[in-house]
Amino acid sequence: MADLMKFVQDEFVTRKDFPEFAAGDTITVYYEIREGEKTRTQFFKGVVIQRRGSGNTETFTIRKMSGAVGVERIFPVNLPALQKVEINKKGAVRRARIFYFRELTGKKAKIKDKRR
Repeated sequence: MADLMKFVQDEFVTRKDFPEFAAGDTITVYYEIREGEKTRTQFFKGVVIQRRGSGNTETFTIRKMSGAVGVERIFPVNLPALQKVEINKKGAVRRARIFYFRELTGKKAKIKDKRR
């Protein structure tokens, strides 16, 4: 059964080459929105909270502030509507999942830049 699932993932799932990003990075995700017959591109810019899963079921969560309200969105990596992912800043964090970031406000919510 596991061999069959691996075969289907390798053959039928189109892999997109996105840049490597991790928790703490600020990225912009461009994705396609379909409204009836029309399609348009929309973007979502925020901080990566986590990456989870592997292979076909891998997802990543992005958080941004919209006014005073925090908005989070979960994107599957293999979503056909994803067009591109741009890395704006690399962040230096010590955790793979930065859920503590949700409670931080003001200067405490800043993530230091990773030195290159």
